[in-house]
Amino acid sequence: MKGVTTPPAPPPVDVVLPCLNEAEALPWVLARIPPGWRALVVDNGSTDGSADIARALGAHVVDAPRRGFGAACHAGLAAATADIVCFCDCDASLDPSLLIPFVRQVRSGEADLVLGRRRPKGRSAWPAHARAGNLALARLLRRRTGLRLHDLGPLRAARRESLLALGLTDRRSGYPLQMVVRAADAGWRIAEHDVPYLPRTGASKVTGTWLGTWQAVRDMSRVLAEPASPTSDTAPAPAQDQDQDQDQDQDQDQDQVQNSAPAPAAQGGTPR
Repeated sequence: MKGVTTPPAPPPVDVVLPCLNEAEALPWVLARIPPGWRALVVDNGSTDGSADIARALGAHVVDAPRRGFGAACHAGLAAATADIVCFCDCDASLDPSLLIPFVRQVRSGEADLVLGRRRPKGRSAWPAHARAGNLALARLLRRRTGLRLHDLGPLRAARRESLLALGLTDRRSGYPLQMVVRAADAGWRIAEHDVPYLPRTGASKVTGTWLGTWQAVRDMSRVLAEPASPTSDTAPAPAQDQDQDQDQDQDQDQDQVQNSAPAPAAQGGTPR
């Protein structure tokens, strides 16, 4: 009688790490992935050996030949198998261990999408032009969706199937914003928690210059100009997993979960 081979169980959480030449930052970032979680390093055309370093450190490497932050993020989401998927930058500006309370909140059903509100540690962590662009977009997002968020940062967590159902199409800098906009249109409960934002390792690929910031704001303004998407099939189902999280870390944040409701669409264009 032949033995039955049982496929390995999927990881409890996948962490998508879009990566473009982050060889120096990878050891710090991967050392902070919570035990039992899987790191998905999405290589977006690195030339510094980032992919080899990630493999040597135990990460699963996903190849994303199409350039673009959104292209890398979505390739990671498509490769994920865990019920809950997190996103984190791969430049050592954000600590992925801080995602533990995010996942706890999603798993318990308290929120459908949890975002990190970046709190810069040092003047060099978040350049003034990048911070100004982020503030302008947060205000436009409020007009478009009614959400009173402070940041559109990359640290976040949600359920994989629900994210895929949003049908995200942006493959550039607008991807994180499109996720929030379409989640709001679908009536998701969205929470925001403060997280420390550290000076990144190496040069920023997006907001390190005024030109990069302008291009990112342009991409995101295009997303905000999209008409509201249908909501009937994209709202997450009520949480079935009521198990208590065994992590000892305690979430000290008191931010409230927002029940998003679509607002009249704002006019397109870039913030002034």
